[in-house]
Amino acid sequence: MPEPADPDVVDPGQVQRLTDAVTRLRRALRSSIRTEYPWESLPMAQVELLQTLAMGPLRVGELAARQRLAPNTVSGLVGKMLEAGFVDRQADPGDRRTARIALTEAGHRQLADWQRAHERRLATALAALTPEDSAAVLGALDGLERLATALGEGPEGSPEGGRPE
Repeated sequence: MPEPADPDVVDPGQVQRLTDAVTRLRRALRSSIRTEYPWESLPMAQVELLQTLAMGPLRVGELAARQRLAPNTVSGLVGKMLEAGFVDRQADPGDRRTARIALTEAGHRQLADWQRAHERRLATALAALTPEDSAAVLGALDGLERLATALGEGPEGSPEGGRPE
């Protein structure tokens, strides 16, 4: 593995460009999914919870830790997803006093629809780029995944340390 760059020699202008690009990408993805696929109205926070729950049922506290959110915030999101039928509560076999949150079939379908819509949107956008730009974006994926890990996200999307609330 190559040596990490010295933070003091990383070009602040490049860091600012990366910050701006990531912000613009997130904003563009959020708005384009609703423009091009108006049926999609699930808030991003709920989508992220569905993505996490796709790996398996979790207690609210575990879900909050993985999403780096306050447990009461996650409880509110889970309540909305329970009403929508995307998740349900299951008895926790290790502790009968608590419940685990799991995706329902409707939740799996909603998440799959959301993912397919985003994949179509991104594929269309990549096809609109020059072949060189498209290759550059796709070629940067390994580095971007490592950057996400370096920023504190573990291999399965779980935090490797707390975030101040």
